[in-house]
Amino acid sequence: MVKEITSSQELEAFLSSNTYAAIDFYADWCPPCKAIKPVYEQLATKHSVPEFLQFAKVNVDHNQDIAQKYRITAMPTFLFFKEGNQVAVNGQAMIQGADRNALVAAAEKVGGLAKKRVEAAL
Repeated sequence: MVKEITSSQELEAFLSSNTYAAIDFYADWCPPCKAIKPVYEQLATKHSVPEFLQFAKVNVDHNQDIAQKYRITAMPTFLFFKEGNQVAVNGQAMIQGADRNALVAAAEKVGGLAKKRVEAAL
């Protein structure tokens, strides 16, 4: 499941409650955002582990303060976080555009890291 973030406070709470997080910055009017949405949702279904890895989305038109904070200049943009801090995945600080291959590779990598954390916690 992908969580819709509607405020800075909600984003902070989301990031602090998960070891890893993936965030999709999108706009309703953006055709590439609509094209990649089902892929992102499938990745969320496949890789989400409560408290270890969660997926969220932020509408940049409704949350301009968040978009400015993370310097979002193109939609969609995907960011990844570890323990509340933005991190690069596979050498990329962010994925801009509907780059399916880069998004899948990043989600697989972060999903694997989250799985290791789950196994270590058992």
